[in-house]
Amino acid sequence: MQDKPVTLAAVTGAHGVAGEVRLKLLGEGFEALKPHKSFNEGALTVSKLRSDNKGGAIARFAEVADRTAAEKLRGTVLTVSRDALPELEEGEFYYSDLLGLPVMTDKGEAIGRVCAVENFGATEIIEIEQPDGKKFMVPLTKQAVPVWDDRSLTVNYDFVE
Repeated sequence: MQDKPVTLAAVTGAHGVAGEVRLKLLGEGFEALKPHKSFNEGALTVSKLRSDNKGGAIARFAEVADRTAAEKLRGTVLTVSRDALPELEEGEFYYSDLLGLPVMTDKGEAIGRVCAVENFGATEIIEIEQPDGKKFMVPLTKQAVPVWDDRSLTVNYDFVE
């Protein structure tokens, strides 16, 4: 996991006509994004960044000259290397650490992969995609997910749909 980049934001579209973009923030919010001046291994360099006061941000990148170029960035995720981030405390993790992990039940049955991690307020929720394409969600609690590490995630069989 140590060499896997961490996603902090995603471009949702152009903002205005001068090449700025709207960002959906995926980490700890605007304050966590502010210290970073370069994203995607140096491909995008921030020249201006401000909060949109709605939970997102507006950014201008040195490499983006106009609205047309900004629109082409729609859907682009902004990543930084893990060593550019603060050390994690015990029990903390990045959502990107879970994405793509193979999932098995506590009975040893392989059931799919983690395809998304959400937090709607109470706790993190992991979305699991099964081999047939069907998806289901499980709360990231000790009862539902007794064990996970950088190789796999184990779900209590009672929580499997």
